[in-house]
Amino acid sequence: MTSKNLEGKTFKKSKTSGVLPQVFRLEKPNDKEKNWDKVFSLFIQKQEKYKKLLDDSNEPRYIYWDKFKFKFTSDEELTVEEKWYLIRQIRNLSSSEVPVKSEPGPFFKWTRLSCVDEHLHKVDMFAGGRLFNKSSILLPTKRNTLLNRGIIEEAIASSQLEGAHTTRKAAKEFLFNKRAPRNESEYMILNNYKTINAIAEEYKNQNLSRDLLFEIHAMLTDNTVDKSEQHRFRKNSDEIIVQGQIGSEEYITHVPPSENFVNEQIDKLIDYANDVDHKFIHPVIKAIVLHFWIGYLHPFTDGNGRFARALFYWYLLKKGYWTFMYLPISTIIRKAPIQYAMAYIYSEQDNLDFTYFYDFHISKIIQAIEEFENYIDTKVDEKKSIDILLDKKFSLNDRQKQLIHYLISEASPSASVASHSLLHNISRQTATRDFKLLEKKNLIYSKRSGKYIKYFPTEKLIAETS
Repeated sequence: MTSKNLEGKTFKKSKTSGVLPQVFRLEKPNDKEKNWDKVFSLFIQKQEKYKKLLDDSNEPRYIYWDKFKFKFTSDEELTVEEKWYLIRQIRNLSSSEVPVKSEPGPFFKWTRLSCVDEHLHKVDMFAGGRLFNKSSILLPTKRNTLLNRGIIEEAIASSQLEGAHTTRKAAKEFLFNKRAPRNESEYMILNNYKTINAIAEEYKNQNLSRDLLFEIHAMLTDNTVDKSEQHRFRKNSDEIIVQGQIGSEEYITHVPPSENFVNEQIDKLIDYANDVDHKFIHPVIKAIVLHFWIGYLHPFTDGNGRFARALFYWYLLKKGYWTFMYLPISTIIRKAPIQYAMAYIYSEQDNLDFTYFYDFHISKIIQAIEEFENYIDTKVDEKKSIDILLDKKFSLNDRQKQLIHYLISEASPSASVASHSLLHNISRQTATRDFKLLEKKNLIYSKRSGKYIKYFPTEKLIAETS
């Protein structure tokens, strides 16, 4: 997708300039005049061989024809087109429906791959707090810092996915200093930050309803869309399309369904989110389905991507997966924006196969967990060595130690009373006392930057901890 908006921009047809771009269509293989009886006969005769073909097509990534044709070749038995046809038929026969209905009528479906249980086990181990048992050396103040880090990083990355124009560093400074937003990008980030906190503190305890959908959406889009576009679903007259850049060309990547269909299906989505049928489906699977469902329905005039990702977190927190608050999954998705967009397109255009989107999303969750665990391991090792030094030479409390850790671990380190109080959930007075003590010990020094006072590590601190 275009670098301006990494997941595709929502437009009103009436506001687009010039001729609308073409709708993006997946490349299809030429399967005319193929001997399908021969294909299935060979499959029955040589099941082991073609089962391996199926496994290699499904894992480690669930691939479509555009990648399949390069990974596999024709041989004396089957052409690559015939092999693809066989794979698609087996996928179709082994799939089951998900509750997401397409506007033409059929439901999306998915294939439960052999890696699903392994991935869900990894997620459950993380959700069960294994990480914090392993890293119990981290102080409660540090865990609170990590939680705030996760929320802030998610707020920034989710906004950048939908076109917020700001650097990560600038966005963090704006949030830490509690400065009023100056433009739409900063409003998007602040709104995301507020929404994630509201989900964690309040909304996770509520059942989903139309009112709650509207409330979350209004919070996400405050000061970024017209008030008339909040507290309602989009209408046909809004003429919403989704478009983005694929390769060097601009395309329409999704034409959302009609308002009647949205109004009919949104209640199905609400029932699914509230577990009305009392059928157990793993919460991570359901959260990913909800994310996809919102993306497909595109129920609002704007902010659908941010809303879909917020609903993903809402469902997991509601189900007790509190450790997901530490995982800014959007930072991982942001590194693969084209894959994110194509996961939707493959699912919609290849036989309504939701597996593409699920496979993409679960892989990013696993990647986020692994990166976070590596980050924790690094911080635990750093903390051990630095704490030994600090205990030897200085008398500091846990919070002050964490500030020292931060200042010596960042590439361009600085801190403020506002950022320190935000990260540690303390008053400005307490934060100020921490800084004054560290200044007295010649570990930090202050410098005015505009109307703010920032604190930096002294040469003494850098020398002591190098």
